[in-house]
Amino acid sequence: MAGKTETERWRQRDAGQWQALIGRQAGSGLSVADFCRRESISTASFYRWRRLLGGGLEQVLPRESTSGFVDLGLLRPAGEEEETAVPTGRLELTLDLGGGVVLHLVRG
Repeated sequence: MAGKTETERWRQRDAGQWQALIGRQAGSGLSVADFCRRESISTASFYRWRRLLGGGLEQVLPRESTSGFVDLGLLRPAGEEEETAVPTGRLELTLDLGGGVVLHLVRG
């Protein structure tokens, strides 16, 4: 930081300025450390303000679903109308969760 005056090295920012910085970092493709180094800001301050302003990337960028969950809707016998759908019959579901853990659910 040679050549910078004390006021250039330390600058107080308001919440709006931090929100803008957080948004710029999220869109920059840089790691937090690299972005903070480029902007001459403390990574600790960056993380603190990101936490205070309500989160990280979720608040700045639209979140793409990374979940493997697929909602199949209600399970009902063929031909049964949606309004009268009451789960009946036998249902068995087995999930292999890996690492030797198997979840087996039975209804009916």
